[in-house]
Amino acid sequence: MTSRLAGLRGRLRPGSDGSEAPLDPRLLAPMILGSVLNPINSSILAVSLVPIGVAFGAPPSETAWLVSALYLATAIGQPVMGRLIDHYGPRRLYLAGAMLTGVAGVVGTVSPSLGVLIAARVLLGFGTCAGYPAAMYLIRSEASRTGRDSPAGALTALAVAGQTTAVIGPSLGGLLIGLGGWRTTLAVNIPLAVAALILGFRRLPKTPTPDRDERVRPMVALDPLGMALFAAALVSLLLFLMDASAEAWYLPVLASVAGVGFVLRELRARMPFIDLRVLRGNPPLVTTYARALFAYCVAYSFLYGYAQWMQEGRGFSATAAGFALFPLFATGIAVSVYTGRRPAVRAKLVVGATAQIVGCALLLLLHSDSPVWLLVGIAIVLGVSQGLNGLALQNSVYHQSDPARIGSSSGLLRTSIYLGAIVASAATGTLLSEHADTAGMHDLTWFMLVLALMYLAVTVADRSLSRVGGPRDDG
Repeated sequence: MTSRLAGLRGRLRPGSDGSEAPLDPRLLAPMILGSVLNPINSSILAVSLVPIGVAFGAPPSETAWLVSALYLATAIGQPVMGRLIDHYGPRRLYLAGAMLTGVAGVVGTVSPSLGVLIAARVLLGFGTCAGYPAAMYLIRSEASRTGRDSPAGALTALAVAGQTTAVIGPSLGGLLIGLGGWRTTLAVNIPLAVAALILGFRRLPKTPTPDRDERVRPMVALDPLGMALFAAALVSLLLFLMDASAEAWYLPVLASVAGVGFVLRELRARMPFIDLRVLRGNPPLVTTYARALFAYCVAYSFLYGYAQWMQEGRGFSATAAGFALFPLFATGIAVSVYTGRRPAVRAKLVVGATAQIVGCALLLLLHSDSPVWLLVGIAIVLGVSQGLNGLALQNSVYHQSDPARIGSSSGLLRTSIYLGAIVASAATGTLLSEHADTAGMHDLTWFMLVLALMYLAVTVADRSLSRVGGPRDDG
């Protein structure tokens, strides 16, 4: 591992005066593009669900699988990519992910059925796994090279980039649907993948090629049993949540058995699929992952549920719904930029959780003729939470994780986020099962409100946050 980091650092340019630059500027474009491939597909899909459902004659309970498929694949793929990046360096995995993203774009564009489109979303989930852990790996290696342990500017750039693509996503999705139908929202991945391949090939530094044993060992020890148990637990739980009934009693039992088997397997495996030993002896990091799950379950429930309600409950077109989400993400960008260079995270998390609670309270005021000012106000309040939560959670993992396992740790953060998205898609599919009307949106809001209160409680009770990013933080 040390030799690979040394090889990577050797390829990074010093400053023009001979001193070490805080971050090689050549790395920013591929880092940002790779890390936003997943968020932009999430935000575009928010306004595509209704047109896709109309095209295939599918209700929200079925189109919700388009959300779940992406995040199931990503939740499985992120830990694998993170671990492989820790071993091989970022370049090889980044390029492989970009190629798979392009293939998913082609398959999705020509999909003849909802089932094929769901399969394309699975491919897309695996393809977009490498970008974020690769970026975190590069930031950590740059911090080691320059001796600057907290590159707040680079971390803020990633957070703002994610917010920016979220701004672009719904509006771009609505525009693309208006121009060429919902298939164009899948086709957009083709040029994005090409750009990622070009930037990754030209700018990402090469790492020394491991000898044959080092190349083969992690590939043959990817722990297929651990993957299978993890997938079985998630799919069984999701199937039950999407259609909870007494006849499906065996699904939560199967999920529980698979979950226990997964934990036992991962604690004993020499090279586990998800290295739960990263969490051993690190309660603050475990709490951060739990906090991420709560926060993003609320965020994704709002994104997908609210976008569908605006089209079916409020009567907006897909294009109008996309532009109506603009204040949400624009506020998130402004908040991220304003607070990005303040390293302490506790206040950000408390305010972010409080904003979610206030936003949920405002959602309970919605009705079929809600005034535009109320819709804008809701988007702004929840935009505040989005800007603070994403940045603070990312900074928490950066400071709380073992530097040698930054790829794996950042991958687990994304896994926690996507587990929240999976639960959100199940809740949206269940509570808006046939029609995204106002009553269903209110039911979804009560679910969001409970999780937002849990998020605030976990944050207030976590005393370790006072040391994260503050003057006592030793990195």
